[in-house]
Amino acid sequence: MKRPPLELADVVRAAGGKFIERSRKWLTWAHVKVLRAIERCRTAALGGHLDECADCGHRVISYNSCRNRHCPKCQANARDRWLAARSRELLPTPYVHVVFTLPHELAPLALQNKKVIYGLLFRTSAETLMEIARDPKHLGAEIGFFSVLHTWNQKLEHHPHVHCVIPAGGLSSDHTRWIKPRYPFFLPVKVLGRVFRGKFVAALRDAFAEGKLSFYGNLISLAQPKTFSSWLRPLFRQDWVVYSKRPFGGPEHALRYLGSYTHRVAISNHRLIDFTNEKVAFRWRDSAHKNKKRKMTLHVEEFLRRFLLHLLPKGLVRIRHFGFLANRRRAALLPVCFQVLRAATESASLPVGSNANPTAAVWTCPRCGGPMTIVERLTAAQIRLRVPPLPAFGVP
Repeated sequence: MKRPPLELADVVRAAGGKFIERSRKWLTWAHVKVLRAIERCRTAALGGHLDECADCGHRVISYNSCRNRHCPKCQANARDRWLAARSRELLPTPYVHVVFTLPHELAPLALQNKKVIYGLLFRTSAETLMEIARDPKHLGAEIGFFSVLHTWNQKLEHHPHVHCVIPAGGLSSDHTRWIKPRYPFFLPVKVLGRVFRGKFVAALRDAFAEGKLSFYGNLISLAQPKTFSSWLRPLFRQDWVVYSKRPFGGPEHALRYLGSYTHRVAISNHRLIDFTNEKVAFRWRDSAHKNKKRKMTLHVEEFLRRFLLHLLPKGLVRIRHFGFLANRRRAALLPVCFQVLRAATESASLPVGSNANPTAAVWTCPRCGGPMTIVERLTAAQIRLRVPPLPAFGVP
């Protein structure tokens, strides 16, 4: 893929130093660590390796990646490895995309309690899907799926939601047949929304009672039990948003579709347009007006502040598997799914080619297109002798 003309790393290198100095009141070491990783990604500061073309002998130095999960440059390889591992697990059936979104009133609380709130979002959305799917009135089957956490909208605002990708159907209770959905959108979204609302609010009350929630700033009054209960009450007076897409494609289509969701970060480099006079311009998609593409311009400090809203807590797993795809059940139940769908694992899986296989060459010769192989590992000190280092934060 061609390098975009403007990258997030360019913005961080130019404005990161000033931003850190002016944001010391709320910035943590975790924020600074991510900014420094993005700044140094694929530069001499992280070392690299000398690559040689197996066909024409052309040599070039490649810099190491930071491998930070918030870096927009480091997600492609991680995504390809994940998709290659999942390709043999895709069932020969259409797939469904369901999205569970938290009301905007909960966003401030989620920012102060990311690990707890995001964990509840995963758990209650999964419990909702499995409970409604087991109900004979709706499907009467055991389903399997995976969920991906996203915390942003197109404007980089805080917008926690999970994307669930589900095979359209499920195993019967005795594991002898595959039950197809009776609704065009798999499961009724209004029922999903009501059950999700009840489960999440109940789990939130339990978390409060167990002292798992913290309150700071404008939310400090919620630490009082009566205040917290009255704050929760209006959440039952509104419908919670659950979006469901009609079943789409088969395993090949599903694999391509998954790639656009699994390893996203808050903003990709290809959405950035311009960075001049301390203002960053980027594209965003207006879903309220038929996904029309629009341009937004923010001061660089506000842009970086919004980006850092979406840092995930250390140890939080953002892709999780449930039902018959859960780690403890997958080995036993996935072959049963293939059997009842009357398809062998080999025919259902997508053939693993050079793009999906993590051991295949991921870097081709810029001269002849041949495969590049690593012939020497280089430390940062060794590279500095050959390439001038990039300036540090805030240094012109």
